[in-house]
Amino acid sequence: MTKFIFVAGGVMSGVGKGVATASIGKILQSKGFKVTAIKIDPYINIDAGTIRPTEHGEVFVTEDGTECDQDIGNYERFLDTNIYDTNYITTGRVYLHVIQKERNLEYEGEDVEVVPHIPQEVIRRIEKVADDTKVDFVLVEIGGTVGEYQNILFLEAARMMKLAAPDDVLFVLVSYLPIPSMIGEMKTKPTQYATRTLNSAGIQPDIIICRSEKPMDEPRKKRIAMFCNIAEEDAISAPDIKYIYENPLNFEKEDLGNKILKKLGLKSRKKDLSDWRKLVAKISRIKKRVRIGIVGKYFNTGDFLLSDAYISVIEAIKHASWLNNRIPEITWLNSEDYPKNPARLKELKKLDGIIVPGGFGERGVEGKVRTIEFARKNKIPFLGLCYGMQIACIEYARNVCGLKKANTTEIDKNTPHPVIDIMPEQKKNLRDKNYGATMRLGAYPASVKKGTIARGAYKKSPISERHRHRWEVNPDYIKILAEKGMVFSGKSPDGRLMEIAELPRRVHPFFIGTQFHPEFKSRPLKPHPLFAEFIKAAIHPVK
Repeated sequence: MTKFIFVAGGVMSGVGKGVATASIGKILQSKGFKVTAIKIDPYINIDAGTIRPTEHGEVFVTEDGTECDQDIGNYERFLDTNIYDTNYITTGRVYLHVIQKERNLEYEGEDVEVVPHIPQEVIRRIEKVADDTKVDFVLVEIGGTVGEYQNILFLEAARMMKLAAPDDVLFVLVSYLPIPSMIGEMKTKPTQYATRTLNSAGIQPDIIICRSEKPMDEPRKKRIAMFCNIAEEDAISAPDIKYIYENPLNFEKEDLGNKILKKLGLKSRKKDLSDWRKLVAKISRIKKRVRIGIVGKYFNTGDFLLSDAYISVIEAIKHASWLNNRIPEITWLNSEDYPKNPARLKELKKLDGIIVPGGFGERGVEGKVRTIEFARKNKIPFLGLCYGMQIACIEYARNVCGLKKANTTEIDKNTPHPVIDIMPEQKKNLRDKNYGATMRLGAYPASVKKGTIARGAYKKSPISERHRHRWEVNPDYIKILAEKGMVFSGKSPDGRLMEIAELPRRVHPFFIGTQFHPEFKSRPLKPHPLFAEFIKAAIHPVK
């Protein structure tokens, strides 16, 4: 019988529900159980594909091509397993399905209402994941914060599941205990209110994970227990940590895994977090650093930095750096600065490596072109991801092949040299303004050429990588680029689509662009080979 653990958040957004959910899953895995995780997002969007990264963080892409919330990436990295389309639920998906059923007379003339039909559809989706995956545990993270109007129907679905199977459902509240600087004392009152708000939805948390700047002390545990109606031992301290991968080990210090199993009437089948412990121990011993610059445009939100827009890239850098016994020191570089002030490009010489990640649109592109040119000419290791590869081809066409007005038709439809052009099958989607889930999405195979840097990194061919794009390298310009020294080391099996572009080692220590997103497949215990090779080149520059 599958068990269900619902994870809700209190007090504020960004409290760490996704990492807490992934960490609980990792702990249960280590005890011998099969685990999967579901993310529920309470927005009307069908998926995350049309949401700005500065609005909601990174758009993560699954193997089967779902554009989803970044927490799905956390699940994959922690659980070392692929998460698929059915594990992603949005308000839009739920309502769309219910309305379609009503239009198809599948309710047989019934009066279709928000309650109970919307919660019932949510339950159907959750139980389908359990049936399809045949796991022991399904973890369900409910997006948003308790008390918000948007997620009340998902809490109602959780309440209904608990009522139907009380021994198979458990609730975890991840809440925040602030320490106001003017007071200097850890405050439990916001979490007390969050718990009462959850109670008003008919749900009593079984466990409260207490996020805070510092570890929670005994007096605070006692207050949480008394006023939130839980056992003192079920108030779990979750202080800030340097790396999220410490989280499962911190939870296990308070025996969280066994507490969950006991509440659900189960016993541990084994206990093995040894690989995880080795990783965390290794990270703590590393002293040397590698300086990596990320050139983007999605990290400014008002006066604050939103690194969540590139979270998979950041984590992939960490994984590869740790593999190479380095701690990454990441510098954020705003691509819009360089056209205004070209002299600032000299700051790039302080870096060991440069990454230009994916993106869309015209803003910041010319700054990225100049960045890539500087990295190429000054032999700074460079990795371009998706749009980063396309811009690298544009830069090469302009500055090496002499095609000064080369561009992508995404920016300039009338460019005389459309080095990057829309795929023919995508043109109708753009004409019809059909933008959601209509790109080249998900995993596609590619052949990797022998004797190239890419083949040396992968050590195999073919490979499979995840995509999210419409534009491609124009076949009409492949010969021109190749004659001037660019090597297309990765191609689709039919040779039609260019998947990897690189410069030979005799020309540059590491200059690679990928049409796909390798960051989506990097795991802490299995760093992506291209990122690993990039960091290796950054550590050992050519003299």
